[in-house]
Amino acid sequence: MAEQEPAAPTRESGPWDADEPHPESDRIDLGGLRLPHNPDFDLRLASLGDQHVAVVVIYKDTTLQLQALAAPRSSGLWDDTKTKIMAQAKGQLEEQEGPFGTELHGELKADGNVRPARYLGVDGPRWLLLGVISGKGAFDESIAGAFVEYIKDVVVVRGDDPMAREAPIPLSRPNEQSAETEAEGPGLSPFKRGPEISEIR
Repeated sequence: MAEQEPAAPTRESGPWDADEPHPESDRIDLGGLRLPHNPDFDLRLASLGDQHVAVVVIYKDTTLQLQALAAPRSSGLWDDTKTKIMAQAKGQLEEQEGPFGTELHGELKADGNVRPARYLGVDGPRWLLLGVISGKGAFDESIAGAFVEYIKDVVVVRGDDPMAREAPIPLSRPNEQSAETEAEGPGLSPFKRGPEISEIR
């Protein structure tokens, strides 16, 4: 019996849901997220307690933090999340239109430091992919644009398990032999200490 050809994607770009037709490529499998290979990017896993909750992508002194959150089947989560981030930022962020719709842009002041930040949200079927670009490249299109192209090829694996609204979709290491180093990351909250970060390669 001949193998069935994969269905062609119905959109030009992602991020993709694992259950929808999407381009097949050699991605890094982290469980809840499958990330495209880019030799220019350094990847780290961010953990809270014993759970891996986000990926930090480092490129030219700028970071992209990616986190997939469980969302209701009936509606998207980005509008609510955006409102919460705006309230925390207390006027330091403003809405702008970007490649995925409405984004938040600004410079966040915390602990005496100022850092450019750009928040991107993409609603999928029962998930929200939240991206935070932090650092001087947040508004340098040669850097931010590279991150946007990266996000367009991410695959989100929501799974069928029941999950609370806004719960992080769990991530896992591609293998258990990776060396670990700890660092402090930007965190998804503008003003709270970030999760612990460890190398995954």
